[in-house]
Amino acid sequence: MRELDSIDVQRLNGVGPHRRKALHAVGVETVFDLLTYYPRRYIDRTAQAPISEAAVGAEITVVADVLSVSSRRLRGGRRLVSVEVGDASGTMSVIFFNQAWRERQLTDGLAVAIFGKVENYRGRKQMTNPVVDLLGDRTGRIVPVYPQSETAGIATWDVASWVAEAQRRCSPRGIADPVPDWLRSRFQVVERAAAVADIHEPSSMSDQAAARNRLVFDELLRVQLMLRSQRLAREARELGIAHEPAGDLIEGFHRLLPYELTGAQRRAMADIDADVSTSRPMHRLLQGDVGSGKTLVALHALLVAVQNGHQGALMAPTEVLAEQHFIALRALLDSFEIPDSERLSGMRPLRLCLLSGSGSATQRREVLAEIATGAADIVVGTHALLEESVKFGSLSVVVVDEQHRFGVSQRAQLREGGRDDRRIPHLLVMTATPIPRTAAMTVYGDLDVSVLDELPPGRTPITTQWVRGPLAVESMWSDVRSEIEAGRQAYVVCPLITESESLDARSAERMHAELADGSLAGLRVGLLHGRMPPADKERTMTRFRTGGLDALVATTVIEVGIDVPNATVMVVLSADRFGMAQLHQLRGRVGRGSHASSCYLVSDDEPTPTAVQRLTALSESSDGFELAERDLELRGEGTLFDERQSGRSDLKLASLARDLTWVQAARDAAADLIAADGDLDAHPALADEIDWFASRRDPDYLQRG
Repeated sequence: MRELDSIDVQRLNGVGPHRRKALHAVGVETVFDLLTYYPRRYIDRTAQAPISEAAVGAEITVVADVLSVSSRRLRGGRRLVSVEVGDASGTMSVIFFNQAWRERQLTDGLAVAIFGKVENYRGRKQMTNPVVDLLGDRTGRIVPVYPQSETAGIATWDVASWVAEAQRRCSPRGIADPVPDWLRSRFQVVERAAAVADIHEPSSMSDQAAARNRLVFDELLRVQLMLRSQRLAREARELGIAHEPAGDLIEGFHRLLPYELTGAQRRAMADIDADVSTSRPMHRLLQGDVGSGKTLVALHALLVAVQNGHQGALMAPTEVLAEQHFIALRALLDSFEIPDSERLSGMRPLRLCLLSGSGSATQRREVLAEIATGAADIVVGTHALLEESVKFGSLSVVVVDEQHRFGVSQRAQLREGGRDDRRIPHLLVMTATPIPRTAAMTVYGDLDVSVLDELPPGRTPITTQWVRGPLAVESMWSDVRSEIEAGRQAYVVCPLITESESLDARSAERMHAELADGSLAGLRVGLLHGRMPPADKERTMTRFRTGGLDALVATTVIEVGIDVPNATVMVVLSADRFGMAQLHQLRGRVGRGSHASSCYLVSDDEPTPTAVQRLTALSESSDGFELAERDLELRGEGTLFDERQSGRSDLKLASLARDLTWVQAARDAAADLIAADGDLDAHPALADEIDWFASRRDPDYLQRG
């Protein structure tokens, strides 16, 4: 595969500069890219119905030749394209509305595969706006159909001929299989060469299925081997700081809590205690639904550092969230004292500091001095913690919140900044976006995972409604006003800060003005968005938090971390423009007190089919883990990998939504193949493939060793 990835696709006959440019436009640059440019579907000509046997009302595929094409303009400027197609058994009409380009595409004599519903129009069989694949002169029992691009000028028969030539020119040497025989036998997968051949030109659909299974296994095994080898190598070379997790400080903190911890919180804390008690640096992901109590678990980890005479740091992606964490921790640690042998009383107040980009120069110098001397026990901050001027006295535990917003290099930078005599701090990364099980094993496979799957007592249920139409919207604002008049507070979230000509979505500024003069007139309505000066943002949040505002019109700056127990209403405008995870996060800003809470998802008049599925799912479920699985089914895994790293997608055939069995198989195989130190020396062919694969994802991989 490494060799094939080094051969430019232009080396193939028929691929000149023009075709090379077209292939590059669809992500095919090398022969490897071409061989992994897989068919998007297959036409089984052994099961294909002739036109004469196509039953009216049935959805079928017909393979036929184009006999004639005509078009005419209809009222209103629309165009109708009429195509006559036929096979050896008969003819039928195919009609396209508002697809004028079909007249250029479907030329006389062209072989096409047409999929659609058979209708009866004036005694003749007809299909309207069917799916059409151009086949050229291709024959065979199973015909693969490749992704085609009219703009790039790539047709399915072109791809098929280039793939066939690539395989022909590979055949003298063959395609090497780095997976050992015993492993192939264990998982009952075919050899790689057979899989590459049968995915493109299968003799039967069972051959195609076997080929897909092997290539899916390869994709997932590459990811698992890379993640596992990197993790084991990291553990072998990094030296951490061993802590004693039990002690008076931790026991005192637990006694001060006003409520019982959930079983899930206790399990997560036990995981952390086991990690930090060794000199192997912790590398753990803490995931939990909104309101599941991640902050307390994080604080437990930070206090273990303080109890052992070191410092803890909590990094958040935004100033609003960092300030919210600081306020929440300050409330939990109010009057909290820790041992200090230099004090007459033997105790001193625990020192909690906030470092962000908005403080004054004097404040910043003071905080930096406290961080450097170790006087600051716990430091909360934003990206400012990554700056070169920030030097910790003895940083031993780092917590990164909403970790998907930070790159891997940023997290590593924070860990490096805390080195004490070459010792690496323990790292706990948190996310409030539940991760599907397959993604947790694949995308985040280099992390140990703790899951908070229970909600603390006192969390009230949230009723979610999907609101459509002017009457429903008017009724919603009436309900919001009634809730405010009963002493509660409300959020109103807009997708944009100011008006945009390109997006027909309500802006926060315009909505603030409209509500203040309209549906919420006479009430105290505030405005919060990311472009406001930090001092204004904090002033607005303080007013809302302390009850000085009845409603807060905001952008998604409030998506995470904001905790106002008296807020019981969440209104999300243009909700169809938000992702499912984001909507679930926004919904989690309410339901934090003792009163019943409501979330209203207001959509445009005609949302897309995918948006309808998202909004329906949110209306039916408040379980973040269930929603994460549904979101994965709707969106696919591409976006998950985009959060993790840039570059070409690792998965071209494998689907995290469908291939859980193969994810687990690849994970088990990686564990069997790699030695405890992360070494693949016993399997040099696999080691070579993983080095190549890692360098494709990360060009600096080999330089970094």
